[in-house]
Amino acid sequence: MLAWAAGQWLLAPAELEHADAIVVLSGSTVYRERAERAAQLYAEKRAPLVLLTNDTSQGGWSTKLQRNPQFVERAKEELVRRGVPESSILVVPGPVTSTYDEARAVREFVGGRKMQSLLLVTSAFHSRRTIWTFRKVLADREVRIGLEFSGLPTKTSSFFWWLTPAGWRDVAGEYVKMLYYRLKV
Repeated sequence: MLAWAAGQWLLAPAELEHADAIVVLSGSTVYRERAERAAQLYAEKRAPLVLLTNDTSQGGWSTKLQRNPQFVERAKEELVRRGVPESSILVVPGPVTSTYDEARAVREFVGGRKMQSLLLVTSAFHSRRTIWTFRKVLADREVRIGLEFSGLPTKTSSFFWWLTPAGWRDVAGEYVKMLYYRLKV
């Protein structure tokens, strides 16, 4: 029961019906599921823009492009494939290496555009730290922040998450990161 509760506690949805933009957090291994969720939210008219952060990680070979594109390019391609117009997709300038970097980059980006609300898209197990970090970094901007899970929240909220190495990496690792963020951010 304790292991199940540890996984469940990490899930922190934050409802926001409409926003000025949907922000898709970087994540090379989960870029498809995050882009898919963002495209669904865009189709539901929850926001008129989709913002992508760029961790500068490169993916595998693309025959179409004849090179190894960055995952941010792959996410953009996935969004377009799912019906989001290219003109509604913006890449937040600057490379990011952490959730904190993403929050700071988004803070600068939205500051000049007078955005008042953002809807974040990230993995379920990552949601509690993400919403806490973005709210802390953007606190002085009076920006409302919501959050939606990508993929299936049951991936880490499953009763048996502790039976897989990925479950331990995601859940246990997230607790370590949360402690670090609480102490340093």
